[in-house]
Amino acid sequence: MTPERLGQHFLANAGWRERIARAVFGLAPGTEPGAPRSADGASGGLWIEIGAGHGEMTELLARHAGRVVAIELDARLLPRLCELAARLGNVSVVPGDILSLDLAKIVGGERFRVYGNLPYYITSPIVHRLLDRAARLDAAFLVVQLEVAERLAARPGHREYSYLSAIAQFYARTEILLRIPAGAFRPPPKVSSALVALRLPGERPTLGVRDEPGFARFLKGCFAQKRKTLRNNLRPLVQAGRAEELLREAGIAPTARAEELPLAQLARLFTLREKEKRKP
Repeated sequence: MTPERLGQHFLANAGWRERIARAVFGLAPGTEPGAPRSADGASGGLWIEIGAGHGEMTELLARHAGRVVAIELDARLLPRLCELAARLGNVSVVPGDILSLDLAKIVGGERFRVYGNLPYYITSPIVHRLLDRAARLDAAFLVVQLEVAERLAARPGHREYSYLSAIAQFYARTEILLRIPAGAFRPPPKVSSALVALRLPGERPTLGVRDEPGFARFLKGCFAQKRKTLRNNLRPLVQAGRAEELLREAGIAPTARAEELPLAQLARLFTLREKEKRKP
């Protein structure tokens, strides 16, 4: 299978690799991203690299991290990655698909950070899989399609705000760090890209949501049809005739749409619905 079939676009431009490394590690402009890591090798803790490719970013990560686990699906790229890992000493290579690998087993009980140059067609499933490990995840720095980065970073009231925005910001503080042109990659994608940061925690600790999987399903229902009002999207989620009353109890206008509302109001609405469900 060709790299294109796997959605792979390798970061071939060294200048852009250095800019990304500086952004990921918070280095000041002009700082050399290949500077040696600390003597004890623990300054950056554990990093998971998704889609290590030819090792374009692996070495830069390894020089700042305590340990790097480089995940790569394409078997043709593994020999070169293994050679690089043997030379660096603090890199291990794991073949496979991030969507099917056991992340809990890979990280053990450690906290970890993630860097990934993601195949654009499966960005959303990968983001959801990472957020499933929110208890151990400190941050994720992801190169994704610019349009997806804008959705991840969008705030309520903006056109791009969606279910993906809401669930990502429930778990993490989202920020676009860099916009990356197609020419930075080989083969060049047909769209622009961006480096987006997801730094945990997000709003989750302040919202008091007990059933997080249930809240995720509720959010998906609230955003199910973007052109419809929240009142209409709520109808399949609440008892018949109760949508408008629950909105009123939550202090939400009956004409409001989900993309207009902060997470705190949606969490309040979810809590009211859960109380309603428990009534005899």
